[in-house]
Amino acid sequence: MSKNKRGKALWNTPAKARGTCPICGSTRIKLLYLGKGPAGEKLTVCKKCDGKQQAAV
Repeated sequence: MSKNKRGKALWNTPAKARGTCPICGSTRIKLLYLGKGPAGEKLTVCKKCDGKQQAAV
């Protein structure tokens, strides 16, 4: 089964889906997961922060 969060599909996204995570502040990390910010706005977050949000629910 192919994995769509790594590889060629990321080359078409802005900055190859990399940036600074708005929650933990990690730099040059893949931002591939949808999450919620402190005010409830939709953000793209890193894998670590996505796991933290799912564990908190």
